[in-house]
Amino acid sequence: QVQFVESGGGLVQPGGSLRLSCAASRSIFSIYAMGWYRQAPGQQRELVASITSGGSTDYVDSVKGRFTISRDNAKNTVYLEMNSLKPEDTAVYYCNANRKPLGPFPTYWGQGTQVTVSS
Repeated sequence: QVQFVESGGGLVQPGGSLRLSCAASRSIFSIYAMGWYRQAPGQQRELVASITSGGSTDYVDSVKGRFTISRDNAKNTVYLEMNSLKPEDTAVYYCNANRKPLGPFPTYWGQGTQVTVSS
């Protein structure tokens, strides 16, 4: 069974940092590139960072230089280190595969983890 379990969100002041974790099913993690997605209220979910099985990374322009995605293949876990957080980073963050060209698995979203950036 495919599962993604996200954790690590919370309330942080602007300029602060958080580290998100996502435990993924081994069957998915070992095959596919992984991505962190986010959805803010009233907006569509967007891909913010992705990492291939070989470790190549890519980021949406709005988070470049502030977010770092990494993966631990032994633990089937993907991380998102977020620094210099801004109020516009407030969203529910999810992880999922990033299959090209299909994108995430549409029926396997986890519960996500809420990130709120506010003073």
